[in-house]
Amino acid sequence: MAQKMTDEEWREFVSYGTRTGKLATVRADGSPHVAPIWFLLDGDDLVFNTGKETVKGHNLARDGRIALCVDDERPPYSFVVLHGRAQLSEDPAELTRWATRIGARYMGEDRAEEFGARNGVPGELLVRVRIDKVVAVRDLAQ
Repeated sequence: MAQKMTDEEWREFVSYGTRTGKLATVRADGSPHVAPIWFLLDGDDLVFNTGKETVKGHNLARDGRIALCVDDERPPYSFVVLHGRAQLSEDPAELTRWATRIGARYMGEDRAEEFGARNGVPGELLVRVRIDKVVAVRDLAQ
C-alpha cells in the first residue's frame, strides 16, 4: 500500500545515487516546459545549474516557479515532487563550487573538477530553489 514518505525518507530518496530530476518551468505563454537535470539538496534548498540562454534559463529569469519530480521507475515505484521558487546567481565562485559538487555526484569524484570547470563559466546560472512544498510517496504498487 502506498505510504507518504517522512522528511528524512524523501531527502534520502532524492539524494540516492545518480537519480535525475525532471524539472518543470513555466514558458512565457503559460505552458509547461520539462527537462531532466542534475541537482543536489542543500538543507531546505534544491541547487542546480543551467545555461542562461536555455529554455530553462529564460523561463526561470521570467518566472521562478518550479516543480521537480524524482522517481524510481522500478516496482514498487516511488516518487517525490518538490515545489518552490528559484533564485538565480551568476557568481563565478559559487557557480564553480556547485558545478563541481554536482559533477561529483553524477560523474564521480575523479571527474568533478572537469565538470566544475565546464559548467562554472560565464553564461551559466546557479539556481537555488527554496523548497516550499513536498509530495513524496513510496511503494505505490505494493
